[in-house]
Amino acid sequence: MRGLIMIGAMNRVVRAVFAGAILLSGTVLAQSGFPTKPIRIIVPYPPGGTVDLVGRTIGMVLAQQMGQQVIVENRVGASGTIGADFVSKAAPDGYTLLVNASLQVFNQYIMKSIPFDPIKDFTHISLIGSVQLIATAAANFPANNLAELIALAKANPGKYSFATSGIGSASHLAEEMVKRQAGLDMMIIVYKGSAPGLIDVMGGQVSAMIDALPASLPHVRSGRLKALAVTGRNRASFLPDVPTAAESGLPGFEISSWYGLWAPAKLPADITARLAAEIMKAVKSKEVKDRLEAQSFEPSGISGAEFLGYIDKEVTTISKLIREANIKVE
Repeated sequence: MRGLIMIGAMNRVVRAVFAGAILLSGTVLAQSGFPTKPIRIIVPYPPGGTVDLVGRTIGMVLAQQMGQQVIVENRVGASGTIGADFVSKAAPDGYTLLVNASLQVFNQYIMKSIPFDPIKDFTHISLIGSVQLIATAAANFPANNLAELIALAKANPGKYSFATSGIGSASHLAEEMVKRQAGLDMMIIVYKGSAPGLIDVMGGQVSAMIDALPASLPHVRSGRLKALAVTGRNRASFLPDVPTAAESGLPGFEISSWYGLWAPAKLPADITARLAAEIMKAVKSKEVKDRLEAQSFEPSGISGAEFLGYIDKEVTTISKLIREANIKVE
């Protein structure tokens, strides 16, 4: 009996090992098989903007690299929350992704409510890259750099003003940061988008504007605007003579618009790793450099814990600013 029991036990062990081997091989096959159908990338903002450009460029390159169709779909509205909410509730299988902007992380502090948690309800796959902001003024404005604008504003409280592209936008946040760090009394005038604000700056109705480089740079190059400062850690390579805000009397000042690839929460680790590796490869590709660096885009590719750490640092800094400045969308 004992021998029979031992044989039965051995048979169970062999069967378990064999079944485990089949399961493991199936898992490996599943991993290596992704993707087996088209991937959909949701862009939660309108066509033609920077997020749309990033999404379509990354989608094109991912399709080439992965040998599978990538469909880019704009689901717009409510400051990007409609598209993001759609992705947060999708199946976590890697076939529904979100190209998102930094603003989405801050909406929870600016809006009365949003239908998802931007940290808990998503898998944050990779930081694709970022775009610096630039402070500009009309060509005939008396200040030639941000330090001079700060000096003018301090000497003439309430006289000078900023235009911003929208409440809670990166433009708005950057201008509030300048005001608070420099101790300025400057009105911030809210516009519906970058273009109308820049038009009024060029026309002299508003003193200055801090906005994303892609929107402002063509006007700087045409001579209708003068560049006062950039807001990144380092000077922009294509504007080497324009100082950073930190060099202009605002130590430690740094803000940019960044763009990341997200997926629903609980995305399997192997698919997350595959997509992160593909993004790292994509941001180094000639196609991305040709299409995005021409728009002042700085590729990144950091992923996993490093990306989450980056987000946590941004949230700590910006949420404090939003509370102190009482920035709200009603």
